[in-house]
Amino acid sequence: MEEDINVTPTQSFQSQSRQIEGVAVVGEAVRRVPPERAEILIEVSVTSATVAEALRDHAAKLQQLAAAVGPIGIQSSDLQTVSMNVYNLYSPGLPGLPSLSSYGAMQQIGAAGLNPFGGGAAGSQPGAYSTPAEVQFGSYQLRCLIRVVVRDLGRVGEVVQSAIRAGAIPVGPLSFRASDELVARRAALEAAGADAKVKAETLARSVGKNVGDAITVTEDLLVSNGAYGGLRSTMPAVFGSGAVPAVIGELEYYARVSASFRLQ
Repeated sequence: MEEDINVTPTQSFQSQSRQIEGVAVVGEAVRRVPPERAEILIEVSVTSATVAEALRDHAAKLQQLAAAVGPIGIQSSDLQTVSMNVYNLYSPGLPGLPSLSSYGAMQQIGAAGLNPFGGGAAGSQPGAYSTPAEVQFGSYQLRCLIRVVVRDLGRVGEVVQSAIRAGAIPVGPLSFRASDELVARRAALEAAGADAKVKAETLARSVGKNVGDAITVTEDLLVSNGAYGGLRSTMPAVFGSGAVPAVIGELEYYARVSASFRLQ
């Protein structure tokens, strides 16, 4: 004979509570290190009639850039190519490149008949089709993204201005780096994990328990500094305006560790 066993919600909840008894905590830590170099992303672009000319003009522009930033401490190894792309495009109005405006115009019907190109040459035969001899279907634009590494933080502004004068365009955020970021990140995470363990042990003792094994551990790390704000205040035309202090601050590695521990 089968016997039905009913489990009430209260009994089920109590059973789960007995199986998983733990404490959840959040550990935090901050490690501060001075920045030792800055990285700037710039774009160099050229537009030429052929791919070969675009590559040649790009090489010449890179030489101009290197000559402009070299006297202020930027070595050739500090100019690092991130990406380079060549695009085929049609650019009306560029010097030396004819336009295709005659193709885009409405067809004209004259006394001599229909001219599908709208602009037959003077003296052409009535009704004859004429193709503009100067039609150019495309040009080539080369865009190169370059990372500039500045090792003298006091000259970041000079480097940016020199690059702009050489025809480059600053793109993306300005970032500051430590010499060994891995050590700083690891130190912050270890300190945050230790802080979480201490908090868990404190809470466990308050209820007469001991801390057991960790059940779950998650981490989050944020790196921030006041260097970008300081540079923005001294060069608002380049990096945007804002009420920020003109002092380059330390890099702050803020780590946050969320952990759950069993109670014994």
